[in-house]
Amino acid sequence: MKVSIAVGSCDLADNDLKQLSQLGVDCVDLKHGNALPGVKEQGYPDLDGLLRLKRRIRSYGMEINRVTLPDLSKDFMSGQPGSEAELENAVQAMRVFGEAGLTLARQRLSGDVFPYMSQCYMAQHRGGAGARGEALVCSPAEFPPAAEQMEEWWERFILAFGRLVPVAEEYNMNLAVHPSDTPHFHTPFAGPGLHRVIDAFPSRNVGYVYCVGTRGEAGGTPLVLDEIHEYGRKNRIFLVHLRNVRGSLATAGAFEESLLDDGHMNLPKILLALHKVGYNGCINPDHITNLQMDRVYRQGGHEGLEWVAWSYSIGYVKALLASLAEFCGERW
Repeated sequence: MKVSIAVGSCDLADNDLKQLSQLGVDCVDLKHGNALPGVKEQGYPDLDGLLRLKRRIRSYGMEINRVTLPDLSKDFMSGQPGSEAELENAVQAMRVFGEAGLTLARQRLSGDVFPYMSQCYMAQHRGGAGARGEALVCSPAEFPPAAEQMEEWWERFILAFGRLVPVAEEYNMNLAVHPSDTPHFHTPFAGPGLHRVIDAFPSRNVGYVYCVGTRGEAGGTPLVLDEIHEYGRKNRIFLVHLRNVRGSLATAGAFEESLLDDGHMNLPKILLALHKVGYNGCINPDHITNLQMDRVYRQGGHEGLEWVAWSYSIGYVKALLASLAEFCGERW
């Protein structure tokens, strides 16, 4: 397993790339498809611009691991006239990624979350560290989405993937979705709905950016271990987002993200489970906690990533991976 870090911009400063390299990051994940070179101008990435970015990241000893397709908006997911151009752009983007020799793309789809079902707040953890929290404000029975509405949503999903999957197969790229975050009841990519993706598209090139934190929000370590066994043994986990949480919607009606060593989930056990099912992709410690020195730097006008929190997270993950290799008798 390797370590990847998600970045929101393709205009990466040399200092940020140097810092990532110095911390031992192996790969970069480009998480915003609309930020890739060429997308604003023509609706899909420019191959030459993408290759330049790939070479620049490689010059710092890293690779691009995951890219993101242009978003499919609410207009497309509700079948509004003229929205088909969005899908054409996503298909063309997949071809560009394939021509660039990239291997993993994520598709974002509007409407896979129901934000009205919980209230966000800033949790205060040890030493005043700030973290995202969410608490249910209604029971699932109070605001159930209409069954007909959700079936229409799935019809649009199947239409989109029906166009994207053949291109992924042509270039031997992996096409992934991320679990619905927040994983409220009836959200499309949560629980049985998450499995519906590979039921509808049994291609080996279709799977998941499996988010330990998001699924932990739904049911903690037991649920995560169960899903790793289910999807991992089928080789459908293409990337792992690793973060820890306190509580879950199922057990407490709320959850709070936390530092990796300060939540309720057993991360060493989760990484061991990934190893047992043969996962050898990237581990991405996402949704970092708001730490004091990063606040001070921002207040002082310093630009760049939140390096105190990222350094902690990267170091913790690398230590977990080294311990896992030693435990399993493998070379690190």
